[in-house]
Amino acid sequence: MGKLTTNPSHSTTSSSSAASSSSKQVYQHRTLEQIQHELLQECKTCTENSRLSKGLRERLERLPRKMRKEVVKRLSEECSPLFIACRRGNVHITEYLITVCDADSEQKGTYEVPEDRSAHCVTPLWCACVSGKLPVVKCLVRLGSNINALSDTGSTPLRSACFMTHIDIVQFLVEHGADIKKPNYNGGTCLINSVQSVTLCTYLISKGADVNARDIQNKTALHYAIQEHRLETAQLLLEHGADPYAKSHYGDDALQTACLKGAYHIFDYLKKRINYSAERLADAHELFGSTLIDDLNVTRGAVLHWRLAHQIRLREAEYIPKKPTMEPRAAYGYAVEFTTIPELDNIAADMDAMRVQSLLIYERILGIDHRDTLFRLMFRGASYADAHRFQRCIDLWLLALQVRVQKYSILYSDACLTAQALVRLMLDLIDGYDEMMPVEMYEGSVPRFSDVYAVFSILTTNIAVARQLITIRPVHRKQQENFDRVMKCLTHLMYLMLATAKTNDDRNAIYKAVHTLVHSKVRSAITNDTLLHLSVSRLNVIKSGYFSDDSTSQRTVFPSLNVAKLLLDCGADVNAKNESNSTPLLVAAMPYNYDRDVIYTLLEYGAHLDEPNRQDDRPLNLIRNNPINDIPTLNYLPLKCLCSTVIVRFGIPYRNQIPKTLEEFVKRHEPY
Repeated sequence: MGKLTTNPSHSTTSSSSAASSSSKQVYQHRTLEQIQHELLQECKTCTENSRLSKGLRERLERLPRKMRKEVVKRLSEECSPLFIACRRGNVHITEYLITVCDADSEQKGTYEVPEDRSAHCVTPLWCACVSGKLPVVKCLVRLGSNINALSDTGSTPLRSACFMTHIDIVQFLVEHGADIKKPNYNGGTCLINSVQSVTLCTYLISKGADVNARDIQNKTALHYAIQEHRLETAQLLLEHGADPYAKSHYGDDALQTACLKGAYHIFDYLKKRINYSAERLADAHELFGSTLIDDLNVTRGAVLHWRLAHQIRLREAEYIPKKPTMEPRAAYGYAVEFTTIPELDNIAADMDAMRVQSLLIYERILGIDHRDTLFRLMFRGASYADAHRFQRCIDLWLLALQVRVQKYSILYSDACLTAQALVRLMLDLIDGYDEMMPVEMYEGSVPRFSDVYAVFSILTTNIAVARQLITIRPVHRKQQENFDRVMKCLTHLMYLMLATAKTNDDRNAIYKAVHTLVHSKVRSAITNDTLLHLSVSRLNVIKSGYFSDDSTSQRTVFPSLNVAKLLLDCGADVNAKNESNSTPLLVAAMPYNYDRDVIYTLLEYGAHLDEPNRQDDRPLNLIRNNPINDIPTLNYLPLKCLCSTVIVRFGIPYRNQIPKTLEEFVKRHEPY
């Protein structure tokens, strides 16, 4: 028994020692926290020539070297003390933190670009370069910082210094081994980043920069110099071997880029320097004139360039025809390009005719699927809408949608935005939401059924293929969101088709198109909703147009009895479940979605009242608890549903106990 007796004195000593050790650790932790806080604050307020306070330095230096390193690793707003000191250009603190405190010179922080407020994860050296702090750059390089360390976009410190035109830093980095040819992840080179400075470009070229290096858009530095109207830089690049015929991803060479950007001085220089054919020069003047009227609203200049182009076509023995020959389009009012001066004079007297002429020129020279052509189709359409010429707007936007979906797919952001713009416009028109003019005064009957049906057909032609594509890894969230927006557009288009149909042929066409879509079994990408789910949800709205995100005129279309009934008549599964295992009836039974006629219709088509979702919410409970409900729910509760609910509620084993045909039915009543 004596051996088991505890010594009270020893126990008290052990407890006291443990408590003392714990208190010591707490005190040490608080001290480190205080030092870290003071260090960050002094770095944030330091000037280029200030030093850390004597007291702070003494406390830092009393710490073991390993502990000092931990102190200087602490972040404030995702930046370490070293990163902050480098950004503020303080050499003394930078050197002190690295040499005395073992700060990691490669520890990345967040640098916010003042111009666009974008944030980038970069090293202290990258930060010092873009901030223009040459003394800090020299210090970091001397102390061994990686001179070619990449940012989160793959940009080197040298490339960032080029973008900011810090020539002295660029020269220092190149002299100390920086890779002058290293592009970022988008292929942007140091030379491309330097087109704003002739001096900088001259230096980079002298050091071996490739004047014809291309980025992921297949653009060279010459393209960017022309885009920014940098005549001297363009001249320098051409003198050093830049290829004026190099085409971008969109097929734009130097001359075409100058025309599209309205860079007249570069346009004029290229004509003098390069021996272009007469046909090419005529096309260029026509394109330049179109840019003047569309981008700068300079009608006189546009007419002068078009007249000059006509004269060039007449200089040869035979008139140089405009190629390729374009078939007249209904979207342009079947207009054709001018071929004589009198025709041009007539066009010059009509601003609308000039703008249509511009569209014709863009399509012929650039192609209908060129980015600039499509943008101008959309912009011209918006202008027509502003002038209450809604049919002209729909014609142009419908053409743009068709081209974008054919060239890319409905997953393409611009195709999705175009569809949204069209649907939104049609909704506003049919509901008379334009405050400037009552609906009965719209030109003709707008929207026409044929246009609504055309949009629906374009979006559904390859929708099953698009849905399959977004299941292939890696899955892109943006494409999923675009697909779901198109699904919402389709339900709104059903509403519009039903509202604009005037004949039995129209209604038969609707049934056939929707029947085909329903049986393709497409669902939304993120929430796995069916079209029926969307048709009974108030959350199904078209939120944005193409050029704006104005939601002041939004009218809630859904829940829609007519659309839901159309889908059910076309074979939609009334008991389909989405990602949360909610049926269309459960969605419709939500208080904010409640519509008696919609719920009654779903029940009449066989919707189950007691099928739960993952949260064990059931339509029956939601409907019964709704104070305005008057639907006799008991009439829609068959005995097998009641039995299934009891089996699930009390956990009664049923597998292999009942017919297989009933097992699946019971399983649907389980919350999972």
